[in-house]
Amino acid sequence: MNRPSTGLHIPTSLRIFAWLSFIFNVVIIATGGAVRLTGSGLGCSDWPVCVPGSLVPTPELGIHGVIEFANRTISGPLLIAALAVVLLSWRRRSARRDLFVLSLVILALVVVQALVGAFVVWQELAAALVGFHYTVSVVIVCLTAAFLARMGEPAGARERAVPKGFAILTHVTSLVLAITVIVGVFTTGSGPHSGDEDVVRTGVDASLLAHVHAWPGYALAALTVVLTIWAGLKRLRPLPWLLALLAIVLVQVAVGLYQARNGLPPLAVGVHMVLASLSAAAFTVVVLRLKRPVAQGAAEASRAEAVSAA
Repeated sequence: MNRPSTGLHIPTSLRIFAWLSFIFNVVIIATGGAVRLTGSGLGCSDWPVCVPGSLVPTPELGIHGVIEFANRTISGPLLIAALAVVLLSWRRRSARRDLFVLSLVILALVVVQALVGAFVVWQELAAALVGFHYTVSVVIVCLTAAFLARMGEPAGARERAVPKGFAILTHVTSLVLAITVIVGVFTTGSGPHSGDEDVVRTGVDASLLAHVHAWPGYALAALTVVLTIWAGLKRLRPLPWLLALLAIVLVQVAVGLYQARNGLPPLAVGVHMVLASLSAAAFTVVVLRLKRPVAQGAAEASRAEAVSAA
């Protein structure tokens, strides 16, 4: 009698492109940050070409044109990786429909992100569009992290693997994380790093927003500590990723304090942006670890019974 496939076997090619997709989406946040923090936002004044009549930056654009064009160049391999993940997931869609659907969503957002990038240039780095551009990138990073997490588990029904109170607190923490990132986007939109010296900012007091941004940041750190201790005492499934998240959040708090007290140095701001995306990605995996495949839960229960009987 043939058992239905769990879809656990994942081809090496799919694993490679899935990891490349995640890495490229983190890298493009770093390069996008470099564009803003070096004042290279309009290094290429047009899209999809760099300047009218030239796909690549001309010598007159100087280093700013090179930095902006380098950021755009990352979009090519990023799109290729997303397409490859879709095609490779499509071949396994009968066994892993979850991965196929997730790959389609990621590809769609990558295309949307490219269009948003075009409008950012056409609208000469409007603060709201730039903030939205970054937010979409963080969402894509979270989805690629979710793909990697689901890729390592069998398909099928899932069941809660943690106490109900722990799951509720985790979801509350996810809301605090989202608020922290969103307020951070507004704070950056009011700060000095606009991407070009002629760009008009939001007009909101950046120092005030920095304090407002810190409040949910501290709450996030405190909640992460509580979740990590709880998961450690009860040996809960999300523990390894909570430890990773806690490390990122603590570094993020330290970087935030440093940049606030030292006049927002560009490098610190860039590190802060990348760490925000990594903390969101790690927390995405934490949320997914709240549940486990039903078959895995049954196997764990059988092992526990065997140990108890022995």
